[in-house]
Amino acid sequence: MRLIACLSIYFSICSICFAMLSSSTEPVKSVNVGVILDTADAWIGKLCWSCIQMAHSDFYATHSYYNTRLILNVTDSKSELIAAASAAVDLIKKVAVQAIIGPQHSREANLIIQVCNKSRVPVLSFSATSPSLTSPRNPYFYRIAHNECAQAQAISALVQGFEWKEVVLIYIQDIYAEEVILCITRALQEANIHVSYHAAIPHSPDDNHVVQLLKKLTTLTTRVFIVHMSPMLGSRLFAFAREIGMMSEGYVWILTTEMTNQLASLNSSIIDTMQGVLGVGSYFPKTKEFQDFEIRWKLKFQQENPTTIRRELNIFCLWAYDAVTALAMAVERAGIKEFGFQKASTNSSNTTDFETLGVSLSGPKLGESLSKTRFQGLSGDFSLLDGEVNSSIFQIINVIGDGKKVVGFWTPENGLRRNLDSTKRDTNTSTYSTSKTNLALIIWPGDSSSAPEGLDLLANEKKLRIGVPVKPKNGFGELVNVHYDPDTDRINVSGYIVDVFKFVMDALPYHVPYEFFPFNPGDYDNFSTGSFYDDLIQEVYHGKFDAAVGDITIRAQRSQYVDFTLPFTTNEATFIVPTKQIKNKKEAWIFLKPLTWELWVTSFCFFVFIGFIVWVLEHGLNKETRISPLHHVDTGLWFSISTLVFLQWERIHGNLARFVVMIWVFVVLILTHSYTASLTTLLTVEQLRPAVTDINQLIQRGDVVGYQYSSYSIQFLKQMGFDETKLRAYETPEECDRLLTMGSRNGGIAAAFDETPYIKVLQSKYCSKYTTIGPTYQSQGFGFAFRRNSPFVPDVSRAILNLTERNQDIVNTFVNKWFKNESHCSQSTTVDASYSLELDSFRGLFLLSGIVSSSALIIYTVTFLYKHRQDFKQFYANDSLWKRIYVMLTITRQDDNRIQVGELVSRSTTTTTSNLHDINVIDAS
Repeated sequence: MRLIACLSIYFSICSICFAMLSSSTEPVKSVNVGVILDTADAWIGKLCWSCIQMAHSDFYATHSYYNTRLILNVTDSKSELIAAASAAVDLIKKVAVQAIIGPQHSREANLIIQVCNKSRVPVLSFSATSPSLTSPRNPYFYRIAHNECAQAQAISALVQGFEWKEVVLIYIQDIYAEEVILCITRALQEANIHVSYHAAIPHSPDDNHVVQLLKKLTTLTTRVFIVHMSPMLGSRLFAFAREIGMMSEGYVWILTTEMTNQLASLNSSIIDTMQGVLGVGSYFPKTKEFQDFEIRWKLKFQQENPTTIRRELNIFCLWAYDAVTALAMAVERAGIKEFGFQKASTNSSNTTDFETLGVSLSGPKLGESLSKTRFQGLSGDFSLLDGEVNSSIFQIINVIGDGKKVVGFWTPENGLRRNLDSTKRDTNTSTYSTSKTNLALIIWPGDSSSAPEGLDLLANEKKLRIGVPVKPKNGFGELVNVHYDPDTDRINVSGYIVDVFKFVMDALPYHVPYEFFPFNPGDYDNFSTGSFYDDLIQEVYHGKFDAAVGDITIRAQRSQYVDFTLPFTTNEATFIVPTKQIKNKKEAWIFLKPLTWELWVTSFCFFVFIGFIVWVLEHGLNKETRISPLHHVDTGLWFSISTLVFLQWERIHGNLARFVVMIWVFVVLILTHSYTASLTTLLTVEQLRPAVTDINQLIQRGDVVGYQYSSYSIQFLKQMGFDETKLRAYETPEECDRLLTMGSRNGGIAAAFDETPYIKVLQSKYCSKYTTIGPTYQSQGFGFAFRRNSPFVPDVSRAILNLTERNQDIVNTFVNKWFKNESHCSQSTTVDASYSLELDSFRGLFLLSGIVSSSALIIYTVTFLYKHRQDFKQFYANDSLWKRIYVMLTITRQDDNRIQVGELVSRSTTTTTSNLHDINVIDAS
């Protein structure tokens, strides 16, 4: 292996030497390349230009054998769009550049790209990060930098990790910044994070404008701010934010790459105003090559700029370095023999410089070579995918002291991670994570180590406006009751639902001021159709109320306009009907009612079956079974039926029969006692039975059915098949009671269909006067309705879960308070339509008896066949089944005869012995 390695190194050195020798005989081709920088941004311009120069010298120092050499032609865009476009035209037309490196800004790049598309000259930008620049319409644009939209998911993961539900976006007001903000907004919305406010700042705002904007943001409840702007404007923003008090504890500031990647360019006084700020920045590995380059760059930069205090590299410098390296490699590997332009053909003398631009002959081939270029650069692995750097790793930084601290990383595959080494090791097993535990300790504004809540719900002491429905005549006030108090001149709201709401709001980890406002549309014509509650939901949707509290059923159609909390009641919709008292009802056939006809038939069949089994098992052992065939049936039946009163006069001789009878006696014991208890109840106990036992009776008889005003129950009733003309609405429990008492034939109703909470109100008032009958229909229950994307919904839902699961005693207190009569009512007011014992209740007993009896019969049959196996050898293969059965019966009769003869002989012997004994006694006397 060592020999092979040595030979490989030897041949590589020889090939390089051969290439250098062969290239020395060919003239080096000079390839003009344009560099467009912005000297108005002195720091970035100087920084990038120094990196470009060092990249050029470093590359050709190690690749001196190349046949091509880039000639750098630098121009100044002066931070002006026209100047940048003119510089590009001049470089192409006068210098014949084959590629352009730069410009620094997206707005300049947009114009230069149009120029280069026409002339087919590749543009390599290391700092124009706008997502709209990379497009199939711009085939000659290559972004040696991150697309700013790539950071959107990283920012979203960071916000998710700390469970912040609302953010405010602060950004510079231009088309390119708005593209990035759109990407960030979309990523946040996918994670159910609400952007509560968009704050756009002009390019050059005055101080008062910035201050007023920040003061406006302090009136919002949101305390999470995402900042996307240049370092120059951002430094002013944070200076004013600290003056106003927005850099104190409880605030969260997150920077995009626009500012994070350039923190090194800010002086210490600006950094001091940004303490505790988080930032999402582009990641690059700090390899040995980078460290060596950093040392050389600092020495060179200090010599050229002795007055500059801060001398730190940033990612733009590394991207500029790699852009020069990639272009030098691509030019060499493209193998272009001649670099030139094809002149544009123009017939008019009034043409502009843009129209007379030629078309590069080498542009397409050079672009293709760029797309295939791969190497290990200072910024990481260099490769292009669709004209962009194929890398999307970001680092999360925390501004602390006079610098920044890396607290974690984000990758598209793994999400948030503490370090990248573990991510690389666990590539096959790791999953995407947004957990904040994957980040190191963060120091927040105000020098706090505790993560802020992200909300300040007491900002300006703004109270939530809670809409409460006002029903006609305050029906079902036990649930929600709104009334005016003339003594205090205030609207008072009470009821079971209001108590639940107050409890869960008090249970929140923060104080939330709120105020109830009655919702009274005044027109109750819509109330009966159910649109009353829908109108209340619409008021919340349009912002009149922040939330709605009441007997509001959670429905899919309503959830399109509001966000519901988890239900605080488990609702079922069912029918409530009057009960009728029945006592000592005298009927001729009442003794049959304790059992259903299925149970009667099954019991009779088992009496016959058990009698048959016992007769078979005792046949041949018990002389009572060897009587005339005409008496076989009544003997078997009498034996099994006599078990009802346990008067079995016949003795059981066989063990199998004894075991069968033992199980059957147990079954009969349970059956008779159950029958006795049921019959006693029917004859002696006063009973409450529903006047109607089945909803089909209501439909068939055409009875009138009631439903509550404003309830969606009318839709259910129509779906069940009820005629709309047979439906009648009621407003209050008292009205429902009056209608049920009147009955359907007297202008009232025969039954009412409503949800569980309303039925509980009725039953608490009238106890056993009414009962429910099936079937029941599930509903989603009552919930509190908040505005869409309200931050209160998750916390209120958790408080509801805590109340219903861990504080059931408090729930019972509320129930006893508002439904206090319910505990004094009958324990069971829900009556089933069936009053007879059913077969299902005894299925196990009959199954047990059947299995034991069948098993005994099988054992007896096998024993019988084995005992007479010699007799069955006389069968022929073609004998019919009936013949075989006849032979078996014949053998059975022969056994009976032999047993009878034996008994006669035994009896005769016994008699003779007795007579002889008597004679001997006489003789002796």
